[in-house]
Amino acid sequence: MKNIKFKFAALVLATAATVSCDLTEKMQVDADKAMIFGTETGLQTYAYSLYKGLPNASSANYLESGKCDYCACNQMNEFFMDGAFTAETSTGWSWTNLHNINYFLDGLKSPECVVPDAVKKNYEGIARWFRAWFYYDKFTKYGPVPWYDHCIQNYETDLLYKDRDSRDVIVENMIADLDFAFENITAKSSTGSSLVTKWCAAALKSRICLFEASFRKYHSEEGKYTPEQLFTLAAEAAKLVIDGSGYGLNTTAYTNGAYRDLFTSEDTITKEVLLNICCSSGAGILGNQNWKYNSASYGNHLCFSRVFINTFLMKDGSAFTSKTGYAATDFKDEFTNRDARLAQIVRGPSYRRDNKAVVPDIVNQVAMTGYHPIKFSLDETKYDNAANNINGTPIIRYAEVLLNYAEAKAELGSLTDKEWSTTIGAIRSRAGITGGISTLPTVIDDYMKSNFYPTVTDPVIMEIRRERAIELCLEGFRMYDLIRWNCGNLIEKLPWTGIHFSSLDTGIDLNGDGTFDVYFSETPKAGASAAYKDIWVTVNDGSGLYAVAGPDGGYDLEYRVAGQRKWYSDDRQYLYPIPAKIIRDYAAEGYKMTQNPNWQ
Repeated sequence: MKNIKFKFAALVLATAATVSCDLTEKMQVDADKAMIFGTETGLQTYAYSLYKGLPNASSANYLESGKCDYCACNQMNEFFMDGAFTAETSTGWSWTNLHNINYFLDGLKSPECVVPDAVKKNYEGIARWFRAWFYYDKFTKYGPVPWYDHCIQNYETDLLYKDRDSRDVIVENMIADLDFAFENITAKSSTGSSLVTKWCAAALKSRICLFEASFRKYHSEEGKYTPEQLFTLAAEAAKLVIDGSGYGLNTTAYTNGAYRDLFTSEDTITKEVLLNICCSSGAGILGNQNWKYNSASYGNHLCFSRVFINTFLMKDGSAFTSKTGYAATDFKDEFTNRDARLAQIVRGPSYRRDNKAVVPDIVNQVAMTGYHPIKFSLDETKYDNAANNINGTPIIRYAEVLLNYAEAKAELGSLTDKEWSTTIGAIRSRAGITGGISTLPTVIDDYMKSNFYPTVTDPVIMEIRRERAIELCLEGFRMYDLIRWNCGNLIEKLPWTGIHFSSLDTGIDLNGDGTFDVYFSETPKAGASAAYKDIWVTVNDGSGLYAVAGPDGGYDLEYRVAGQRKWYSDDRQYLYPIPAKIIRDYAAEGYKMTQNPNWQ
């Protein structure tokens, strides 16, 4: 985090190999407990160490790579590859961060903690926020897990090796932690939105309750809480932020537009961002998003599918796919009169780097579909070749809270025209959309229904899902949105289609500046003429990139990698497997840890 200095060394453990070590090994600290818990400075310093449990500058902006439906890439995450992931290879069952959190919470209750009660409760709220964050990560990944509310001692064998608690127990405790955090964290803002505040507690509660409400509804999961109760809690938590926080949508455009500025500014746009992973050139805290999104040799060359790009609305609020001949629209024309976020998320015809016009990098196989992401990367090439990025990455922002509220209320059937206007309407208005922003939609979009959500019959829910996918793209939400909506098979079935172009074996001017940018041919590059050698792209040769004849003439790019994407018919991928080693460790001690379905 920006401007955070650690005064005590080694406040957190190195990751241990097994659950028993993670939960019981004593804290290795250079300062004794009195130094940590005896003053507010000690509590503050320890609390800073908990931020290591958040995504970092090199991961926060790349969370969806190889893990979602609407992004093509040259290497899927192994979890979604046929036969590549098993319980034997499963990892991530680390409890070190929880041990550090519970050590702090236990210490706040110890005789060594002599700070005033209000100070103590503030830091307890912060720690409990991080415990809810930790458990939400585990919960979305594995489903039910053991709940631990204190540091386990070596002699507490039955607790150490207890089986998983129910979904109700995990959800109830996360809610309790966040309710306490909201009531007791004193900070309502922080420099650069770099620290957890009470509003982060309400926002995270809305995220968690929305996830579980949807999961229970669309997976027919029963429990103490009904989907309706959880949707209500999600809406109520979001409303706290909406009504009382003072946050709002950023509508001031600085360099890259009101939307993209949120992801390319070194200085956090604190009007909208509740919690940010900050970078700083002065502090040497740098990200690597330019390197990953623009390098021909680094990263997995994530780019968007045209099926998703087609979902961006026209400025008048109508569907792009309702236009006659939309499927034959060339790249240079499909950005015209569209949702302004389209040109702020991918390289469009007017995109420039180093003040020069540039096009999607298909030639070097950086963006094979032609929809080259720019949401997180900077427009100067000097940031491209290492971890050089100075721009931060939001992990909680106001737009998500609005989306959470709208979806929860729509699922309850109680979203009003006014609420639509102040949530979805406001987000779309920020993107330059003028139509359909003040009243609820009444007609289902057939393109959305046939390509994404065939079981959705409510136009309001359909449009909220459209909006959520666009507004939050690449921010790490998509995979778990598909999971909670029971739409995981989209990860395999959604085609990785690319840009439309007029013909093979001719120069193509992608941005309309009079210069040929790419030359698609079935002839190998070795046979390229000198005039086109530098822009030659071979298609239909089995290497992955294909030119498919379009229904209205011309060709569509499509990226295919044989056997790469897999969604198992038994739906096992709605949960990760408990690592087989953990199950064996339990058995060796005479206990049982249950495995998730179909991962045995």
